[in-house]
Amino acid sequence: MSIRLFFTFFLFGITATLAQTKVSGYVFDEFNEPVSFANVIFKGSTIGTITDENGKFYLESDETWSGLTISFIGYETLKIPLTKKVNYNLKFVLKEESAQLDQIVITTGKQSKKNNPAIDLLRKIWEHKRRNGLNLYKQYQYDKYEKVEFDINTIDSSLIKSRLFRGMEFVFEKVDTSNVTGKTYLPIFINEAASRVYGDNVINKKKEVLKGNKNSGFSDNQIVIDFVNDLYSDYNVYDNYLKFFDKSFVSPLSRTGINTYNYVLSDSTFIDDKWCYNIIYYPRRKNELTFKGDFWVADTTYAIKEINLQASKSANINWVKEIYIEQEFEVLNDSLFLVKRDYMMSDFAFNKKEKSRGVYGKRTTLYNNYEFDKELDRKFYDAEVYNYDKDVYDRSDDFWSQNRLEALNKDEKGVYKMLDTLKTVKKFKQLYNIGSILSSGYIEFSSLSLDYGPIFSTFGFNEVEDLRLRVGGRTYFGRNDLWRLQGFLAYGFGDDKFKYGISGKWLLDKKSRLIISGGNRRDVEQIGASLTTSTDVLGRSLASSSVVGTGANDKLTSINLTSLAIEAEPWRNVIFRLSGNYRTLESASRTFSLDYNTPTGEEESEIKQFESSFSMFFFPKRKMTGYGVERRVANDGFARIFAQVSHGDKNLFDSDFDYTKVQFSYVQPWQVGGFGRLTATVEAGKTFGEVPLGLLSVIPGNQTYFSIYNTFSQLDFYEFVSDTYTSLHLEHNFNGRIFSRIPLLRKLNLREIVSVRGVWGEISEENVLLSTTSNPNSIPLVAPSEKPYYEYSFGIGNIFKVFRIDFNFRGNYLNEFKHPDARKFGVTGSFGFHF
Repeated sequence: MSIRLFFTFFLFGITATLAQTKVSGYVFDEFNEPVSFANVIFKGSTIGTITDENGKFYLESDETWSGLTISFIGYETLKIPLTKKVNYNLKFVLKEESAQLDQIVITTGKQSKKNNPAIDLLRKIWEHKRRNGLNLYKQYQYDKYEKVEFDINTIDSSLIKSRLFRGMEFVFEKVDTSNVTGKTYLPIFINEAASRVYGDNVINKKKEVLKGNKNSGFSDNQIVIDFVNDLYSDYNVYDNYLKFFDKSFVSPLSRTGINTYNYVLSDSTFIDDKWCYNIIYYPRRKNELTFKGDFWVADTTYAIKEINLQASKSANINWVKEIYIEQEFEVLNDSLFLVKRDYMMSDFAFNKKEKSRGVYGKRTTLYNNYEFDKELDRKFYDAEVYNYDKDVYDRSDDFWSQNRLEALNKDEKGVYKMLDTLKTVKKFKQLYNIGSILSSGYIEFSSLSLDYGPIFSTFGFNEVEDLRLRVGGRTYFGRNDLWRLQGFLAYGFGDDKFKYGISGKWLLDKKSRLIISGGNRRDVEQIGASLTTSTDVLGRSLASSSVVGTGANDKLTSINLTSLAIEAEPWRNVIFRLSGNYRTLESASRTFSLDYNTPTGEEESEIKQFESSFSMFFFPKRKMTGYGVERRVANDGFARIFAQVSHGDKNLFDSDFDYTKVQFSYVQPWQVGGFGRLTATVEAGKTFGEVPLGLLSVIPGNQTYFSIYNTFSQLDFYEFVSDTYTSLHLEHNFNGRIFSRIPLLRKLNLREIVSVRGVWGEISEENVLLSTTSNPNSIPLVAPSEKPYYEYSFGIGNIFKVFRIDFNFRGNYLNEFKHPDARKFGVTGSFGFHF
C-alpha cells in the first residue's frame, strides 16, 4: 500500500464544458457565527449540499437555476434569487424563527435522542434494511460501468508558469471546476471498465466478468487502478461501518449512529413519486472517523433514496483532505430500491490547508439491467479465469457507446487525446520514468526488455561483510510475461567474497496457473529471523542487512541453495507447491558455530542436506491483477493460511540427516468496527528426528531498531532454539480512538498501538547433544519450555504522519544467571506512508 500511495503522489504531482450554475458562499446567524450543516439547495429541486463546520458551501449544477433555498432547524428559511450563472463568495444570514425566540434553540450542538423524529425514522431504517435491495432475491445479475479519474487540483497561475510544466503548458487547456469543492482541476488519468456481475445469496457467492477496459494509455497504469480500487472498495451504506483507506468509518445508518451522530429532520417532498424525508446528520465529536451530510428516506419502505457523505475534516486520516460520496437508488417497484449511481471523490494532499494543492481521485460507478432468480451452477462462481484477453482491452468505439451507462463529457474525452500528446514530450517521459522507478524499485531498459534493480538493495551492512554492494536485474517484456529470469551479484568488503543468485519462473498453464521455478543462490543470511525456512532463491533477510542494531550481529550463515519447484492454483487463492532443495550451511563468522557431532564421533562444520517439501497456501478474499507468471496483489486485509510438510533424506545427494518437519501458520487481520484493526498470527511446528542447530527452528529475535512484525523485539538471535514450538502474536491499532478523546492530544492525530507476543517451545536432549561440540563459539541451545516466553509493547503511530515508535518490554526469562544479557526494555520504530 505504502509504495503505491507514494507513487500516486509522485506521479500525479508532476504530471470544457462548464456547469450552468455555480454558487459558493458562507452562512451565518445574526451574531455573525457560522451556521454549520445548514441545508442549501437549488430552489425547486433536490440538488443541494450542506455547509461545513465554518458555514462554507459550494454548489454546482449542469442546469440553470434561478434561486437558492437555505434552511436549518430553528431558523427562518431563506430564499435567494440568482441573477448570474456564477456566484462566488456570497454571504447569507439566517434569522431565528420568531415562534422560537423564547426557547433555547440548539442548531449545531448535540441533538436530543428523545422525541427526535429523525431518530424515529432511523430506527425504522434498521428494521427494514434486510428487506431492501438485492437481499430480496436468491440470485441477481446486473451490468456495471466504472470510471476512475485522477486530476491535479487547485490550478493557478503559479503552477501553470512553474518550471515543472515548462514545455507542457498545453495540458492546461483541459482545466475544469469541481462541482463538489469549486476548485479548478486538470484531468490527467482516466480508466473505464464495463462488466457483468453475478451473485447468489443462497451460497453467498459473487463474480464479476470484465467485458471491456479502456484507459489513458500508460503501460503500467494497473498500479494506479489497483491502488484506487483497493481504496474505493465496494461498500453498503446500510452496514454499521464503511471501510475506506483501510479505516472503518461509522456509517450514518449504523445501529451505533445515535451515539456517534446528531440527526435533524430537515425536509420532506416527493422524489420519483415517493414521499421522502430528508435527514441531516453530523458528528457529535471531532477527530473520529465520521461523516457529515444528509439522506432521503422513503416513508413506507424506509429505504434510502439518496445519500451524501462527506468525511469530517478533523477525521484521523492522513494524506486525504476531502472525501465526498453520493449514492442514488432506483425504485424498481414499491419495495425494491437498488443502487443506480455511486460517486466517490477524494482529495489527496500533503496537508489539510484550504489552499494546498493535491490530486483528486474520483470513481463513478453506474448499475443497470438488473435480472433476478436466474440460478447458475456453483462451478461458475468457483472457476476463475486468469487468461489475458487482449480483446477486452481493445474494444471498439461502438462497444463503448453501447456499454457506457454515462456519456463522457467533453473534458473527459479530451484526456485521451491530451495524454497521447503528453507521452511524446521528452520531459514528461523523464518525470514518468522517475515515478515508475520509485514505485517498482527497478530501472527499465525498454530496448533490452531488461530492468535493473531492486535499487533499494544496492547497499547493505553487517558484521561479516561490512559494506555490501549489490547489482541485480530481471527480464521484463510486459506485465503479463509468461516467464521471468532474475539475478544478482554482490560483494562484501569485509569478507572479500562475491555472492550471487539466479532464478527463473515459467507459467506453463494459465487456467490452473501451473508454474515451474528454480535457481541457485550463494549468499550470507540470518536464518534466525523467521520460524519458517525460506526457499526463495533470491530472498535476503533484513536482519543480515541492517545498518545499526542493539548488539553484535555475528551469528550469520553462509548458504548455498539450489531449488526446483512446481506449483498450481486449481482453485482461486488455493495454491499447492511441491519443491526440492539442496543446501549447504556453515557459519559465516569466526565467532559463531554451526558445528555438530557425527555418528563416528567427529565434529563437522558444514551441513549438506536435500529436503523435499509439500506446501499449501490459502488466501481467502485475496484479489489479484495480471495474468502472467507474476501478479500483483490488489487488496489487503485478507487472511493467510500456510501449511507445509518437509522431509530430509540422507540417502539422497549424500545428505547428512533424516527428519520430517511439519509447520503451520495463520495470519488474520480483523477490522474491529470503530475500534481499529487487530492482526493475529498463530504459528506451530514440530521436527521429527535428530537435527543440528542449522536445521532447527530458531525463535525469531530482533536485534535491529526497526519494529518488525512477527519477531520478538527483546530476544537476541539464537537466544531460544526449538524443535517443537507454538507462537502467538497479537497487534491492535486503535487508529487514534483513545487519543482523540484527550484534549491535548486530539489535534496531533496520533494512533495508539498495543502488542502482545508469546512463544512456547521445547528441544529434545538428543538435539542438544548433537550440537554440543568442543568449539568455543558453540551457543547453548535453550527452548522456552519451562513457561511460554512473552513480551508486550505500547506504540505511538502517525508521528509526523510517517513515523511509529514502540516501547517494548520483556515479560519473563529475566534471570541474570541463565539470561545474563536479557534485554528488559527496548525502543524500536518504523517509517511508512499510511492513511
